[in-house]
Amino acid sequence: MKSAVLVIDMVKDNLNTEHHAGVAAQGQAIVPAVNRLTAGARQRDWPVVFSTDSFLPGDPLFGGRMQEHSLRGTEGAEVSELLHQEEGDVWLPKRRMSAFFKTDLDQSLRLWQVERVLVAGLMTPYCVLITALDAVCHDFHAVIVEDASTAPKDSMHAACLDLYRKSPLRPLLEVKTVDELLAE
Repeated sequence: MKSAVLVIDMVKDNLNTEHHAGVAAQGQAIVPAVNRLTAGARQRDWPVVFSTDSFLPGDPLFGGRMQEHSLRGTEGAEVSELLHQEEGDVWLPKRRMSAFFKTDLDQSLRLWQVERVLVAGLMTPYCVLITALDAVCHDFHAVIVEDASTAPKDSMHAACLDLYRKSPLRPLLEVKTVDELLAE
């Protein structure tokens, strides 16, 4: 099954300990797994998409507990230099949690004849999960990549994944590790 890798919100602001201390350490910890996943995808000619927050100042999402970050046009909204990017990879800025919401991701995946998306990055119970669920809603198979995704607390990450390990959505939505995916 042709797959694509979607790396979610691994931007400089999110991986900078001065800006996002609670998220940065967790995000930095999954960088090796994300880089292994994207390298394996490229070896299989699977598209790699870096979908990142691209907010405008004063965005209504900043009205709650979320602090202003990843503002469009700033260096903080760029994909982190910790991630290995190559020519041919796609950078897809997004305004909301799902990489599908008001972007051309659906059309691009169909053009590339992708049937399954492997979703990794930040944060498992939010943008990663919502993107995976939207993939299913767009008739793709989706995999949340367990060891290439994270949340502010390991317990949040584990609880979210546990909800979907035995979900009735299987096999449309699954949870797998990088090693499991690359061994297929």
